[in-house]
Amino acid sequence: MSDELHFTNRRIRELWTLLRREAPREIPVYLVGGAVRDLLRGSPVHDLDLVINGEVRRLAHRMANLIDGDFYVLDEGRDTVRVIDRAGDGAPVYLDFCTLRVPDLETDLRERDFTINAIAVDLHDPRHLIDPTGGVADLRAGLLRACTPQSFENDPVRVLRGVRLSLSLGLHIPPETLAWMRAAAPLLPRVSNERQRDEFFRMLAGSQIASTMRLLAAVGIIPVLLPELTGLSGVEQSPPHTLDVWEHTLALLSDLERLWAVLVAPPVADAGANLWMGMALATLGRFRPALFEHFSAVLNPNRSLRELLFFGALYHDAAKPNTRSVEPGGRVRFLRHEEQGAELVVVRARHLALSQVEIKRLKSIVRQHMRIHLLAGERTAPTRRAIYRFFRDAGSAGVDIALLSLADTLATYGPSLTQPVWQAELETARILLEAWFEQPAQAVSPVRLLTGADLMAEFGLAPGPAVGRLLDALREVQAAGEITTRAEAVAYLRDNLTAILGTPASQ
Repeated sequence: MSDELHFTNRRIRELWTLLRREAPREIPVYLVGGAVRDLLRGSPVHDLDLVINGEVRRLAHRMANLIDGDFYVLDEGRDTVRVIDRAGDGAPVYLDFCTLRVPDLETDLRERDFTINAIAVDLHDPRHLIDPTGGVADLRAGLLRACTPQSFENDPVRVLRGVRLSLSLGLHIPPETLAWMRAAAPLLPRVSNERQRDEFFRMLAGSQIASTMRLLAAVGIIPVLLPELTGLSGVEQSPPHTLDVWEHTLALLSDLERLWAVLVAPPVADAGANLWMGMALATLGRFRPALFEHFSAVLNPNRSLRELLFFGALYHDAAKPNTRSVEPGGRVRFLRHEEQGAELVVVRARHLALSQVEIKRLKSIVRQHMRIHLLAGERTAPTRRAIYRFFRDAGSAGVDIALLSLADTLATYGPSLTQPVWQAELETARILLEAWFEQPAQAVSPVRLLTGADLMAEFGLAPGPAVGRLLDALREVQAAGEITTRAEAVAYLRDNLTAILGTPASQ
């Protein structure tokens, strides 16, 4: 290493310089973990992890004051604190400060997860790498090797981290480390549900999600982390399906990533390189800014809508093993699998301590994932009533479902997909997205012509569910373009009151 570390991120470079200036030279301070690893790989560094052989909070407080950053205590017992710097142009930078809790730095590094994360740099002498486990050599060899046989037993969540790092960094897991991971997989319940969730969602935030799931299965994590998915492998399906349920799910994840690159992510020159992606871009490309904004919304600051979409995709067919039946002619059916699947994803989401609004979103994605296929199968375009009913039931998750349904079609048909089938799915998605993004006041949520109070006064109704049913019925005929004025609304309800409520309204 040279006397100056070559951070590509300007703000990280500024913070490093400030740390070197402010840290007392008599107190050992070390940069450790992923930041050193990424420096050695020539990758951008986004955060700084520092180990201090001494009192942590004085330097952390000093840095927070100098940069006007936020100061948090992460672990009182272990004297670990975080400073969040928001002064840069990009995402916030996290500076984590931790007290050396073992006799010396080398012992600390040997107790870490993987050798590539067990490399340190002295803040005051960055020319010297401290590498007791051979992490630099493993990086050069492309290996993800555990520091010790006890690495995963000491903290089983490292099994999940190993899967993620192997794929995100393109590293091979040696057989010995892989064996230790398999042995520790059943120990994952020792770790809090929240830590399991956070590591899992970091996988969903990345790429190669299908490969990640394959490696999780190979290591033995699926039965522990996502037990509802264990029965998918080997469950055969009738045409047009070409794969069993597990392989179909993995294919869907890959296709969903490709669609995301074409329709949501910033444009890339060759994103629409094949026929199906090119057709998707031609039909739906105009919605890219709106889709990007849609998925930039936040239900929980710790997780994105993209991650929830991929979680829902994993569970979209989770109930197929429980609902499989074979008709006399040999056709395989999975009746109501979307309803049961919605309940399964709710169980898993609650176990992983997701918020109620996230659980509601996931339930809607899985519960409604067949709707667009059914609409696309009709010989005519979706009616205004059908569009209204879809978004009435799915809400904003209807946008997510549009992408999921397209990926589902690609994964279902595989090489047997035809242009007419694909264009029908694309056109249905276009009509729905057009309604949501461009015509919401007409097609999705028309302005109310009557209020609940108006209904109670006009028809002598008491407060209750009947009022809500009438308002919903009225909004549907508005969306269908059948009424446009208050007088028409009153007349429509007067003529259809008994039909809507089922019994004569009490006066």
